[in-house]
Amino acid sequence: MTTTDPTVRSLADDYVRRLADLDTRVATSLGTHPGDDRVPDLSPAGQEAVDELARTTLAALASARVTDDDDRRCARLLRERLEAQLAVSEAGEHLRTVRNIFGPPAQVRQLFELMPTTTPDDWAVVARRMARVPEAYRGYSASLTEGSRRGLHAAPRQVQTVVGQLDEWLAGEGGSWFHSFAAMAPDGVAEAVRHDLARAADAAAAATRDLRDHLAGTYLPAAAGTPDAVGPDRYRLGARLSTGADLDLTEAYEWAWAEHRRLDDELRREAETVLPGADVRTAMRHLDENGPAVDDVDEVRAWLQQMMDTAITELDGTHFDIAPPVRAVEAMIAPPGSAAAPYYTRPSLDFARPGRTWLPTLGETRFPLWQLISTWYHEGVPGHHLQLAQWTHLADRLSTYQTSVGAMSGNIEGWALYAERLMDELGYLTLPGARLGYLDAQQMRAVRVVIDIGMHLQLRVPADSPLHAGETWTPEIAREFFGAHSGRPGPFLDSEIVRYLGWPGQAISYKLGERAWLAGRDAARAARGSEFDLKAWHAAALSQGSLGLDDLTDELAKL
Repeated sequence: MTTTDPTVRSLADDYVRRLADLDTRVATSLGTHPGDDRVPDLSPAGQEAVDELARTTLAALASARVTDDDDRRCARLLRERLEAQLAVSEAGEHLRTVRNIFGPPAQVRQLFELMPTTTPDDWAVVARRMARVPEAYRGYSASLTEGSRRGLHAAPRQVQTVVGQLDEWLAGEGGSWFHSFAAMAPDGVAEAVRHDLARAADAAAAATRDLRDHLAGTYLPAAAGTPDAVGPDRYRLGARLSTGADLDLTEAYEWAWAEHRRLDDELRREAETVLPGADVRTAMRHLDENGPAVDDVDEVRAWLQQMMDTAITELDGTHFDIAPPVRAVEAMIAPPGSAAAPYYTRPSLDFARPGRTWLPTLGETRFPLWQLISTWYHEGVPGHHLQLAQWTHLADRLSTYQTSVGAMSGNIEGWALYAERLMDELGYLTLPGARLGYLDAQQMRAVRVVIDIGMHLQLRVPADSPLHAGETWTPEIAREFFGAHSGRPGPFLDSEIVRYLGWPGQAISYKLGERAWLAGRDAARAARGSEFDLKAWHAAALSQGSLGLDDLTDELAKL
């Protein structure tokens, strides 16, 4: 090694810059390429370019200088992430990626949700990018065609679901979702740009229809017979990608089953406080029909916004130190054709685009609050927003890689579940039914681990299960089991089963990530005793950047 060798952090930041040049999804998420009107290259050649960058970065990492603990953590993260991504690519997973949440078509559409749309010039960029949607979808079709040629297919269930989602996009106001988005251009946008937006929306809608027809008419017949379960080898690849850990799947399955049974008992006790003498499902139906609720989509968006604003005001200075840029967060309504689960999008690096939470309405106009409260502590404050916006705030101190591209589900979803638990510990779940909703959300995440591992590895249902004991997990058994142990509506549960089957190993990252966060906090508290300061621990924990579950607990214990 020589003194001219880069530090790990400078190498990691260079990787992000080069990746953003290759992949507009990264550039748009970070807000680093003003006026960027590109669409992602979803073809096999596009993936190969990203893989080559990963390989050259790994080679350079061998001689990069480690100057402090942040560099040390960054080096471990960068190496693990790039190796995991290359392993997934080498298995050809990008050639059969068809899923109902954050799949390639949805990633293309989401670019428009993340773009600036304030000025007439912004809308001219939107028009140019929208006109290129056909290019992105042709690249995606080329990847699926190459996967089909190699015998690598998504399961029919995934394909049928995405076809249905594309049908929803095409049924938007004015012709399609793209037409609806283009119609939002405000007064002051020149007629020439409006004309370009209309033509671009026509092109994007036509490309969506072509993709839909290709999936339904060509790809789906070729995929016939592809099993839903991916098997242990593919599952381990997916689980590592989402958790940053080589998991003992048997241990995780058995732990999650025990956690499910524990939560089942706690839910029964909580149901008694909601409606004495009622079982869990009856108490939940009572809350749906008689509990606090908000009518109207605009009203629920405003209610969620107020909830997050209040949390920021009350938590800042008591349990967190919230930097001024992080205080901005927006509640949004998800567009039609989204998956059923709420989600969060992070701010741009300059905070010109704030962090945002997104609520899929699923066509509903009345929203019982008992299930929304802990969910918005998860998606917003102190969950995803406080972590990911704080990382954005610290990107120049750590590295852009540690605070953005290197993020992984086990860490961020684990923190968000920890945030739900924290708000319960702090006494925030006071609205009638709110704590039952929190426990229901915890139960959902425990059941996710059980059925995700169970379906993909085709394990047997535990012998003490009240349903299908000793049988092999199937999607149908998983759906029945989920329905018996969740207060979520049927369409949500249907969407979730498809999600788990199409994104193996991601669903388990929530509960296993929370376990790692709690173990780290417990170890830090035990080490410091009466000197343990929760606010200081939160500040330090949210200032480390991304970590995989192989490292997270140990690093948190040192704080």
